[in-house]
Amino acid sequence: MTDRGPLSHKAGIFWPLAALLVLADCTSKELAVEHLEPAHVPHDVLGSALRFTLAYNSGSAFGLDLGPWSRPLLIASTLVILAGLGTLYLRAHPGERVSALALALVCGGAVGNLLDRLRSPHGVVDFIDVGVGTHRFWTFNLADTAITIGAVLLAMIFARAEPSGIASERPPRHH
Repeated sequence: MTDRGPLSHKAGIFWPLAALLVLADCTSKELAVEHLEPAHVPHDVLGSALRFTLAYNSGSAFGLDLGPWSRPLLIASTLVILAGLGTLYLRAHPGERVSALALALVCGGAVGNLLDRLRSPHGVVDFIDVGVGTHRFWTFNLADTAITIGAVLLAMIFARAEPSGIASERPPRHH
């Protein structure tokens, strides 16, 4: 078996994972809309701890609403953020697998939610409802989960990064 070179390590993680995440997110949201109508009616999965409850989020994270400008501002800000993440991807060393993983999670999730905002004035489809009894967390989706995990990974990478550049997952060079 031949080594495909370091470039393929980053690309081989980022592109398939980001694409798979967008596909899984879009598919799960379509299934939620198809099978969970009407909105805001909980469907127990694991008792009240995990429920599927269809909801539409026209605002930003955690349902924060920016008024009538929410949709265009969130679309524009997502595009700017994706451009910034693209720059991080391009600057990352070809062998930085963890950076590629983190960036794929955030980018794939951002694209999934962006597609919802572009397709529907109702906003992003959320359906994963976690909590105990009446004490509930915000309703979310697969894209939100990926963005959160990816952002935590990126924060850990940046916390360990050398001051001279983006995350360094490479072993130190010995002279």
